[in-house]
Amino acid sequence: MRIAIIVSIYLLVPFCIVFAFRRWVFVQKVGSVVVAYAVGILLSLSGLMTINLDVDQVARLAVIQKWFMNITVPLAIPLMLLSSDFRLWAKSLPKTIFALLGGLLAVLIAVIAGFFVFRNGNTENFEDLSAMMVGIYTGGTMNFAALGAALQVDSTVMTCLMTFEMLGTFPLLLFVVCGGYRLFRKILPFPEDEGSSAISKRLRDNGVECYDNMLHRRIFPLTMLGLFLSIVFLVIGAGLSLLLTGTLNEMIVILTVTTLAIVASFNDKIRRLPKTFELGMIFILMFSVVVASQFNFYTLGTNGLTLLYYVLFVMVVSMSLHLLFCRLFKVHGDLFVVANIGLLCSPPFIPPVVGAMGNKKVLVSGLAIGLVGYAIGTYLGITMSYFLRLL
Repeated sequence: MRIAIIVSIYLLVPFCIVFAFRRWVFVQKVGSVVVAYAVGILLSLSGLMTINLDVDQVARLAVIQKWFMNITVPLAIPLMLLSSDFRLWAKSLPKTIFALLGGLLAVLIAVIAGFFVFRNGNTENFEDLSAMMVGIYTGGTMNFAALGAALQVDSTVMTCLMTFEMLGTFPLLLFVVCGGYRLFRKILPFPEDEGSSAISKRLRDNGVECYDNMLHRRIFPLTMLGLFLSIVFLVIGAGLSLLLTGTLNEMIVILTVTTLAIVASFNDKIRRLPKTFELGMIFILMFSVVVASQFNFYTLGTNGLTLLYYVLFVMVVSMSLHLLFCRLFKVHGDLFVVANIGLLCSPPFIPPVVGAMGNKKVLVSGLAIGLVGYAIGTYLGITMSYFLRLL
């Protein structure tokens, strides 16, 4: 009975969060993923997941949780990528490309430097954690979840890493929204480039959470078609994994569904399927609740401090380097802000920041950078894991 209640919570909470997201501005500003992790951690702290469960029930619950994590992420990735038009981004402004490349290079340098600084902190598989840092700072939770599944990182460590990341990024978001963007305008006082209105309109429709009318009779069947494609990609990935390794290898599955989704996004009819990004976000919310519900701070010991210092180090160093690169390439302060937020926090956080700055010209660039981060973050993370293992 207890396990049935827990499974019901896993399934229902994402929809409750979506309802709250649509109803309350506060939830929109905090972010749906943050709320999902908060609910999961509260579940863990409540004792519902462990108190009065025998060994067999704990083992059964662990299997269910693993299945949730292994299915939700590979389904979410294609759904969130299908609506992205990467050809339009390629036509975007040169300064946007400089801001993106500078941000990616800054993250890679910061992660590698942090790896050598903190790798002796008795944290196991530190190269995998470094890979996840690359993922989360080049596209947010989707890449973080994908890399965690692909590299089979412990769920407690994942939750702790995500919690510390939130502790770092949300003060930054609050600082920017409350007027901190003016500081970056002074540091980067360069002229803005004019964007293409066609690109701006298309990208405004992609990559931002908008759950309205998802159940409309004209929209819902098309969204389910996107889900069907995602399931097909998952089956292909699972089949390829079984063919190559004889087992279900999460890394092969995730790389396969990511690649197939990017290829499919170049088809106009597929790319125009409505609300696929939002449906993918619901699966990500489900994953977030499941992972966070397994959080056990007491199992981390001193490793928790190492992770906290590492997260803060990567954030501060990458942001400083990104600022320096933007200064060298004469990128405007507002473009730097949306590029940094797009990479560190993901595209859904771009519109509130743009609204606070009162500069809609950089909306297209911020969304474009975040969407590209979605697409390449998993590849960069897995490459980083193997690279650091060689070192």
